Amino acid sequence: MAPQTSRQDKQRALDLTRAHVAPHRVQVWETFGTQLVIGRREGYRLWDLGGHELIDLHLNGGTFNLGHRNPEVVEAMVDAAATLDIGNHHFASLARAELAARLAHLTPGDLTFTVFASSGSEAIDIAIKTARRATGRRRIVAFATGYHGRTGLSGAAGADAAAAYFLSDLPGQFSKVPFGDLDAMSSALSGDDVAAVLIETVPATDGFPVPPEGYLPAVKELCDAHGTLYIADEVQTGLGRTGCLWGVERFGVTPDLLVTGKGLSGGVYPIAATVVSTRAAGWLHENGWGHVSTFGGSEIGCRVAERVLDITTHPETKANVAHLIQRFGVALSELQRREPYLREVRQTGLVIGLKVDHPDGAVYLQQELYQLGVWAIASGFDQSVLQFKPGLLLEDDLVDTVLERLEAGLVRAKDVDRPVPSRHPRTAHTRA
Repeated sequence: MAPQTSRQDKQRALDLTRAHVAPHRVQVWETFGTQLVIGRREGYRLWDLGGHELIDLHLNGGTFNLGHRNPEVVEAMVDAAATLDIGNHHFASLARAELAARLAHLTPGDLTFTVFASSGSEAIDIAIKTARRATGRRRIVAFATGYHGRTGLSGAAGADAAAAYFLSDLPGQFSKVPFGDLDAMSSALSGDDVAAVLIETVPATDGFPVPPEGYLPAVKELCDAHGTLYIADEVQTGLGRTGCLWGVERFGVTPDLLVTGKGLSGGVYPIAATVVSTRAAGWLHENGWGHVSTFGGSEIGCRVAERVLDITTHPETKANVAHLIQRFGVALSELQRREPYLREVRQTGLVIGLKVDHPDGAVYLQQELYQLGVWAIASGFDQSVLQFKPGLLLEDDLVDTVLERLEAGLVRAKDVDRPVPSRHPRTAHTRA
């Protein structure tokens, strides 16, 4: 039983959020039956302020790849704060320069320069502006059910409904094609007027569909043939989640720009980055203030990000990721045979989507798992797919528990059929 004060704190948080922050969000989670207000958090476990304990398989899009409040990451932040602060973006910084050099070393091809941001959305905006400046072209091609953030350019680059809702869509500047359709991509690039193709290596909000064999390398070939840059949005698929440090490496693609965020923060200090090839970096030689960000590349954040990279690239971490990929692959295939309500397992390393046999079935599964002590979230653009994201350092005892609870949740969810809301505006490309 949670202490009375904790229950009171939860209600106060909800009341204040309704009154001053996001009333609709509170309403939707109430309807979903997953009204989570996070209190204590440690490793891959969360405790709701009401006392409910959960294993976190949502990870906020990979922000908590290394767990909540990872001791090494927290130590890096505390150590940095002893002598540093955010720094001053106008001037050179050792912390910023050393992280940029590290990213140049760890990313594929000639990705050499880094422009720092405080969020993935801002980093996408930087990538789009960079591609436009480098090519002298305006048009961007992206996926019809993509998600790249909610700022100006990043929002317009994603599924149409979100930007249109705020009258922020930019007709003529962004073209959308279906994911996996190479003919549509070829047609979109045929006019030689596209600055960049913007690609989530595995589209997250659409339920982690696995790229068709050869598709991403073929898109890169088309880009090269038409003078178009390839922007890899690795905000959710980077930092070890696919079994490689970057998802594009798994598919043999060398991008012209790569965007990382979320997990780069270690879940403790906001930081994101756009890593730019020599080919696209001209403006950095011409206009040192072309993009400025007061909090982008905070010196404390840079030290945190370096520790994140240390942990993520450590041989023990990579071995654990390989073990988890194999274990979940076998276990989920066996579970699918036992429970045909689980129609499809979409696995790209530890980027996993579980598609069930109902258009809103992942919401029902989300609800049942919540009651069983597992937090995983239905995909925003396809509520038949549960986003299932194990952490890189997850241990076998928690894997056992998760798999047991997942099977129990599937058994419960398959008999549920009731109306539920959508977390995102419906689009013509979104399943009703």
